[in-house]
Amino acid sequence: MLRIGTAGWAIRREHQTSFAGQGSHLARYARVFNAVEINSSFYRPHRPSTYAKWAGETPKAFAFSVKMPRAITHNAKLRNADGLLQAFFGECGALGGKLGCTLIQLPPSLVFDATIAGEFFRSFRKIYDGRAALEPRHASWFTKAAENLLVRFEIARVAADPVPAMMKGLSSASLPGGWNGFEYWRLHGHPKIYYSDYDAHFLDALAKCVSPGAWVIFDNTALGHATENARDLAERMRK
Repeated sequence: MLRIGTAGWAIRREHQTSFAGQGSHLARYARVFNAVEINSSFYRPHRPSTYAKWAGETPKAFAFSVKMPRAITHNAKLRNADGLLQAFFGECGALGGKLGCTLIQLPPSLVFDATIAGEFFRSFRKIYDGRAALEPRHASWFTKAAENLLVRFEIARVAADPVPAMMKGLSSASLPGGWNGFEYWRLHGHPKIYYSDYDAHFLDALAKCVSPGAWVIFDNTALGHATENARDLAERMRK
């Protein structure tokens, strides 16, 4: 199933009429989109009861992508993370079958190390066997060795827009990579990250590139463009 949504489910005032009906913002959002990315989990833990509540507010076919805590990716830098991984999945696992993907965003300073990455992915896969997407932001993660490791552990590499400044010229960063079992697109807004709108030309081209089972998440939420872009892309894909 192709999944299109936004980072978070806040409904801005100008979009209220598109999310009509009763219920929470999440319940109304889930009547329009079939997926959402939870970013708040990166900054703070949520109780299992909170995740269970979110799952209960959404339709059966809805799915969540949950961003891994920065305590694992940025503070521990993937080292000795077994306990942290257990705690994280002890929380978000309450989504049950609606836990559709785990997003692992790495800091720009984190250089690929095959030993550290291999140990982390091994621990990760002992706990969680679902879909996972990695968003690296250092050029060393775009080598053949890193690619092979992602394939081995069945982890997709995020197709990101825009490409981080330190990776300008690395065209593969804007395309899906790693394990090809599915794709994960994260669109942050271009040229101004979080703020810029995507025009019809970009969305037309994207609609031709996205695979049927992909996740496409718009993160240009600052001015509300994510909602409009996600709806426009979904309409293009329906056609």
